[in-house]
Amino acid sequence: MASVTLEHLTKTYPNGFISVNDVSLHIEDGEFVVFHGPSGCGKSTILRMIGGLEDITAGEIYLGRELLNDILPRDRRLAMAFQNYTLYRHFNAYDNMALGLRLRDLPRSVIDTRVRTAAKFFGLTEVLDRKIKALSETDKQRVALGRAIVCQPKVLLVDEDFARQNDDRRSEMLEDIVAINREFHITVLYVTNNYEEAVGLKKKIVFMKDGKIADIR
Repeated sequence: MASVTLEHLTKTYPNGFISVNDVSLHIEDGEFVVFHGPSGCGKSTILRMIGGLEDITAGEIYLGRELLNDILPRDRRLAMAFQNYTLYRHFNAYDNMALGLRLRDLPRSVIDTRVRTAAKFFGLTEVLDRKIKALSETDKQRVALGRAIVCQPKVLLVDEDFARQNDDRRSEMLEDIVAINREFHITVLYVTNNYEEAVGLKKKIVFMKDGKIADIR
């Protein structure tokens, strides 16, 4: 079960700034939810707390019935697509996508099947043998998404900084994310401060303001 539940989630920084203020929210298994609001409203901080990249000041985060608060990021059944997606430039696309599976000591046949299935889904089959430094920005981001998907996460967290290139690439990235949600039934949480983009996705939108949920549509 890949539902995500936030219960009275709060993040206060040492200087006293309250980034997230008593947020409670339930996201259903397989949902695509957009977090929208101005910079500094707490939307990215929520994603980072779910992913384990930010400590929680108060409240609980559940994945299904599992409390995530004290679980290390690497042990959460989540994938994160943020700006710094750290591809290894001197590896080829195949080895970048396979790395997480190798670290889990999965059988070679399982790794190969998962990587090639993801490559076919993202249209990367013809570039699997190419080094990352030789790929286009579009293909680099698809390799990053493929690396996340082969680990079969329950939830995919996507920050808007993941696609900071041109508008065409951003549109392609969003199409990829929507397809992942649809084809793999992975719960997706996406952050954006672009209102037209948020509305254009035609998904549930959580509107944030001053660290709180202002509205849900």
